[in-house]
Amino acid sequence: MTPSTQAPAVASAESSGSGKKKVYKRDHNINWWLTAIIALLSLIVLVPLYFTLVTALKTPATAGTFSLPDSWNWHNFADASVKVNFPKAALNSAIVTIAAVILTLLTNTFVAYAVARNMDKLFFRCVYYFFIAAMFVPFPVIMLPLAKQMGSLHLDNTVGLIILYMVLGLGTNLFIATGFIRSIPVSLEEAARIDGASTWTIFWRIIFPLMGPINATIAILTALWAWNDFLMPLIVLTDQSNQTIPLAQYVFSSQFATNYPMAFASYLMAMAPILIVYVFAQKWVVGGVMRGAVK
Repeated sequence: MTPSTQAPAVASAESSGSGKKKVYKRDHNINWWLTAIIALLSLIVLVPLYFTLVTALKTPATAGTFSLPDSWNWHNFADASVKVNFPKAALNSAIVTIAAVILTLLTNTFVAYAVARNMDKLFFRCVYYFFIAAMFVPFPVIMLPLAKQMGSLHLDNTVGLIILYMVLGLGTNLFIATGFIRSIPVSLEEAARIDGASTWTIFWRIIFPLMGPINATIAILTALWAWNDFLMPLIVLTDQSNQTIPLAQYVFSSQFATNYPMAFASYLMAMAPILIVYVFAQKWVVGGVMRGAVK
């Protein structure tokens, strides 16, 4: 029988009983209305960014409209940098973010490994569901007790803030990493144990390298959270010299007036580093979440 010369959009299959051929057509029609709506909604996301950019280049008197500025006041960025002491605030945010990411990867992934490999035991199942349930507790509910406790432990500083990011992110990270670890064949670990490897060696030499996509996802989500967070540094940090960028930017708001152009210029400067990181790493965020959530 000669190969079929039909178009790729048509596939034929021989029926089991009568020898007749059934022809199936693949639907390649595009829903242009739905595509247009999705494209329009995607463009709407750019509206706040455009408003922020044009406002940052205006004077306080002309701020508040979508029109282009009459004069491009680029000095707003320099003035905002001086007003909030941007280099110092950026350094504080960078220290908190980098330390939180490193400690989160070193601790949360190991906890996820221990839970994933012992889900048949009651204690580890309870630990897993305890941290998953903690994800549904609103932060304002524990905000004031947490601030009081950190003060009594003398951790109302950068170190305490880093520890909180590491601990409070455990529920989400455990949910993401556990499903992925359980998809890794146990036979790899059994072969390593035969060669005399300990549990610690198996995790760092075998499991941790295989968790590359998940580690990237956890690192990016933690970095976005620590860099942009305002509420937790506000209730934890007591020394003004340790202020992160969101806290330093609060100087633009007062009871009587707000310098919107200078404030928006500061917001753009703070957003730029983490936005660049996210643009280049967003595929790992989506891919890692999907791999971790579905075994």
